[in-house]
Amino acid sequence: MLGFVLFLIAYSFFLPLSLINFCLVRSRGYFRDSALTLDRLANREFRTLWNKTLIENDGYKFGKIEETISGVLGKNVQLKKLSKTGKVLVWILTEKHCLDAIINV
Repeated sequence: MLGFVLFLIAYSFFLPLSLINFCLVRSRGYFRDSALTLDRLANREFRTLWNKTLIENDGYKFGKIEETISGVLGKNVQLKKLSKTGKVLVWILTEKHCLDAIINV
């Protein structure tokens, strides 16, 4: 139960603290950098969901913190291991974006 309470507190503080931090930092790339960090976190945190819904069972797996969701999708484009849902997401993001997002880890 304590873990759940901490989870709620952490999530409720994230957006307001991000906005306050932006006012202090005032960096041009602040929101892009934050989005990239959240993308990597979502790749790791929601790996089970992504692995079950976006790729075939033998596809390249989500979950490495160094990778983005788009990059893992790009690897699965190359391997032809996307599920129907994964193909729709790649269509929305564009295949070029997903392939460009691939990093080698």
